[in-house]
Amino acid sequence: MSSQKKASNRQGFKTGESIVYPAHGVGQIVAIEEQEVAGMKLELFVIDFEKDKMRLKVPVAKAESVGMRKLSETDFVERSLKVVQGRARVKKTMWSRRAQEYDAKINSGDLIQIAEVVRDLYRADSQPEQSYSERQLYEAALGRMARELAAVNEVSETEAVQLIELNLNKGPKRVAKGEEETEAEGEADAPAAATGETDEQEKAA
Repeated sequence: MSSQKKASNRQGFKTGESIVYPAHGVGQIVAIEEQEVAGMKLELFVIDFEKDKMRLKVPVAKAESVGMRKLSETDFVERSLKVVQGRARVKKTMWSRRAQEYDAKINSGDLIQIAEVVRDLYRADSQPEQSYSERQLYEAALGRMARELAAVNEVSETEAVQLIELNLNKGPKRVAKGEEETEAEGEADAPAAATGETDEQEKAA
């Protein structure tokens, strides 16, 4: 038995509000329900994820511990767009290890970490094609980032994707085919030389 409550504010979250749930991205709280479980009354947020055609029920008391959060502030969104303008940082480790790290970042619910995945996996037209698994992770990160930007800026998801791609293309000149491996190696070997990167970049440009 569950009863829907009109009481619409719990833990700082209210019905009708868009939120971010780490494993699924942007969703909307459509109701706060009360359920009886083993003789105890339990309050639940009912969250719809329109993109995934999914409904999730999250105990109000656990919302914070599972990482559910409000949408990012506008200045944080601006910060994420600055991140995608940065230079890709590709670790010199096996792809399977990197894929796990990217996946963890995407599901962290942290907009900045998601933006880092978008930046690191983006491929300009002049670059080698992405592998299937790279493409999947890139699309997942881009989708998560775009949905939050769309919700914060009150624009469509398509417009949000265009905004992200615009900022990706403002980044350092993407290296041409054949140069990529040496770039990645140089960066992996000398992570401390971050200050010299921009000078090298300017000379190369």
